[in-house]
Amino acid sequence: MGYRVAVVGATGNVGREMLAILAEREFPMDEVAAVASGRSTGTEIEIGDSGKMVKCKNLEHFDFSGWDIALFACGSEATKTYAPKAAAAGCVVIDNSSLYRMDPDVPLVVPEVNPDAIDGYTKKNIIANPNCSTAQMVVALKPLHDAATIKRCVVSTYQSVSGAGKAGMDELFEQSRAIFVGDQVEPRKFTKQIAFNVIPHIDVFMDDGSTKEEWKMVVETKKILDPKVKVSATCVRVPVFVGHSEAINLEFEKEITAKQAQDILREAPGIMLVDKREDGGYVTPVESAGDGATYISRVREDSTVDNGLTLWCVSDNLRKGAALNAVQIAELLGRRHLQKG
Repeated sequence: MGYRVAVVGATGNVGREMLAILAEREFPMDEVAAVASGRSTGTEIEIGDSGKMVKCKNLEHFDFSGWDIALFACGSEATKTYAPKAAAAGCVVIDNSSLYRMDPDVPLVVPEVNPDAIDGYTKKNIIANPNCSTAQMVVALKPLHDAATIKRCVVSTYQSVSGAGKAGMDELFEQSRAIFVGDQVEPRKFTKQIAFNVIPHIDVFMDDGSTKEEWKMVVETKKILDPKVKVSATCVRVPVFVGHSEAINLEFEKEITAKQAQDILREAPGIMLVDKREDGGYVTPVESAGDGATYISRVREDSTVDNGLTLWCVSDNLRKGAALNAVQIAELLGRRHLQKG
């Protein structure tokens, strides 16, 4: 006996990925519903590569009663309206927006890092999925933190345009084409030209000069991993279609060598260590696209601080940064709380 699962925001990048991953991982489902805004009602969507098509239902009129799990990938505004309705109807919401992440009554979960936190979902019947850049970083940090206790983390991100949705991907493609043929480039989704450029600005600016994306990485890492870890982030949009990269510098309480870190990461869940000190002996976003792993490369000691390490972290932001993590949360929820059959 399987679950009844609704994917809300099914026509977007992350929603489509959620449907694909549910099929790939053979999530035990008796029924799946693709739910989206009214303008997508009736649109047919394939569930991964299964050949099975589902027609989109209108979120405004969708009745969540009798549905077990709803994976929300529809943005904060729609989530604010419909997630509480789904939760009140007895459907557990796993939300990919930022709306509930810092709510003390909503667990923020990365299954490889803090699985026990999911037990708190009953307070609101809602579980939050972290920011894409946070998710891959805490997967990398968790086994190292357990081994030597991280005091301070300084991260610079190289985030792909798919993090800004289909509009971001379209803008990179259109601007690249325009530059090649000599047409004028007009930024629309981003604040400056993204093609052949990098933009040190993701989300809105805050009073202290950081952006909200940077703030998310700080507070979410503390909530998921350890409130005592000090985090400094600089988040940058780069002209890559899929896959976020991060240069991470860590300072530990205890001594840890690069070799020890490599051995730990090699055995850690959700991580693939690809770290050969030779040409091409590392992973780039192109190789990570379509994969669920968090890739770690370039592990080395930092001699400028006591017990310091630097590493390179790459992952498909639409997968581990969003859709895959949500499905993994659903799997964890099923094992611990919603067993059927």
